[in-house]
Amino acid sequence: MLPGRTRIKICGLKSIQDALLVSHCGADSIGLVFHNRSPRFVELDLAEKIRQQIPAFVTVTALFMDDDAEFISQVISQVKPDCLQFHGKELAGFCENWSLPYIKAIPMGSVSDANAYAQSYQAAQGFLLDSNVAGRQGGSGDTFDWSKIPSTFQYPLILAGGLTPQNVAEAVSQVHPWAVDVSSGVERTKAVKDADLIRQFCKEVFRVDCQQ
Repeated sequence: MLPGRTRIKICGLKSIQDALLVSHCGADSIGLVFHNRSPRFVELDLAEKIRQQIPAFVTVTALFMDDDAEFISQVISQVKPDCLQFHGKELAGFCENWSLPYIKAIPMGSVSDANAYAQSYQAAQGFLLDSNVAGRQGGSGDTFDWSKIPSTFQYPLILAGGLTPQNVAEAVSQVHPWAVDVSSGVERTKAVKDADLIRQFCKEVFRVDCQQ
């Protein structure tokens, strides 16, 4: 495979200012959390305003975790995300029900065979490998053993779980993911993003990409 650019997604944004900063720093996608038990939950009216301010070629990903179908329909109708991200026990048929591209999270804290898990979601646009265990939210700030990722994993791989400006270059060099996804690793306190950390994170990804 030819070397390429690592895509960047910054998740858990809760303000227009942060969304614009992330976009201007070079991120490819912003993540809006619609699971209401998350400290990064964003109200629909604010999410709609964020969506309206995002510049061209930056996508909006809507994150859910075992949420009601009616609520997901409401988010899609009002916010108009480009992609859905499912972090719970959603089955493939449920994920495919919305006529939108979707990403399925694989909880590496409890899944022993990522390939077997991914094969159940053949229509997924990519798989987000996170450090959490099944039934628990991401954004913990914990990493997982990257050597657990099968060398035969042939799907678009989005690496998450405990990534920071300090370790993302190592992660990209070791795993060679399609994309990296960060939330708590660019926060100064829980659910509050830090502009300097966001800039540093993006710069580290760009730096290591240029060296590969």
